[in-house]
Amino acid sequence: MRKSTLFDAFGFLADCLDGGVEEACDARGRGGYHRIHSREQAGPIEFEIYYKEDGNARPITYELAISIDDRDRPYVLRERLRQRRKDQRRGWPFSFLILNDGKGIAWKGETEGKQFEDVADESDIDRLIRELLDDTREESNVTEVVELSDKRHLGIATLGSLKQHPRITAFRNFIQSWYLSYFTPDAARSLPLAGPQKHLNVHGDNIGNVVQYLEREHPKRFSSILNRIAGKIPNIKKIDTERTSDGRILLRFNDGKFRDPFFAQQMSDGTLKIFAYMLLLEDPTPPPFLCIEEPENGLYHKLLEKLAQEFRDHATGRRGGSQVFVTTHQPYLVDALNPNEVWILEKDEVGFSTIRRASDDLIVKSMIEQGIPLGSLWYSNYLDVN
Repeated sequence: MRKSTLFDAFGFLADCLDGGVEEACDARGRGGYHRIHSREQAGPIEFEIYYKEDGNARPITYELAISIDDRDRPYVLRERLRQRRKDQRRGWPFSFLILNDGKGIAWKGETEGKQFEDVADESDIDRLIRELLDDTREESNVTEVVELSDKRHLGIATLGSLKQHPRITAFRNFIQSWYLSYFTPDAARSLPLAGPQKHLNVHGDNIGNVVQYLEREHPKRFSSILNRIAGKIPNIKKIDTERTSDGRILLRFNDGKFRDPFFAQQMSDGTLKIFAYMLLLEDPTPPPFLCIEEPENGLYHKLLEKLAQEFRDHATGRRGGSQVFVTTHQPYLVDALNPNEVWILEKDEVGFSTIRRASDDLIVKSMIEQGIPLGSLWYSNYLDVN
């Protein structure tokens, strides 16, 4: 598995939520279920996500299994959401959503039942569903019998839009808010029609619209946001926008050495990338999860340390920041990171990938303590499993 494949696993889940599993299997050039299924392996495609909200000490676990039917079309085989009870310290978490082949039970609100308490094996699910369908018909204020009309769509997509399922809604919103960067400087050079937009899109071709939104909705913060961004881009003194006569938005950069500003269409790839990342991090309501692939492309290597620090500050420096996931091939970027911030993805002898943390290697930790940069150790093969 390549690191881009790992990124696409997150994108695949987001696509499943938006359009269903069959559409997700074919989207973004994936080529269908059989192309994304692990080769020479039996059984369904399975995911498990461990999710924790800000301020909530009880994490939620989401389990998803996707298989194919007798017409060779992908569908949702199993879905499950678990969470420990408020006073629970050990044991199997309570399942407040369980769907098997499109049928199951959902617990409403924050209610915590007893029926799923000791379920530890998927073979018990069918039996449980039959029992619960019989036992809980009089408890409609507590449980809801669920039967999906289309097994190709996720249960959390349907139930997550209902007010009586706040925990499912929170998890659905979490996945919907993921940001996977497919930013290209050429897209950022386009001239979008005027009109404020709340968030930067995955390609970055609405940069001017996001700036316009900040100007309209956050006027007191707008200038300080652009000034902070400008201060982090070499040689840039001021950033603002100009509306054209045909209603389009132009992004203007002033480097202080010339009277007239430069427009985005004239700026370097690196400047546009830095601006897009900084704008993303300055979002007043940032996405909970950011995936950025190879941010070093097109950037001067001495900017990578500053960029890494910006990602770190955003992820750890304030409540409501994002979890930031970055892939790289650049040792200079890794030099700016700590061993506990670096995960190594490596393919094993049978073709599957393993992930390990750099800080788990005692030799690496010892050499870092002696002042050797982590990127230099990577360049010298100290991070390789062999």
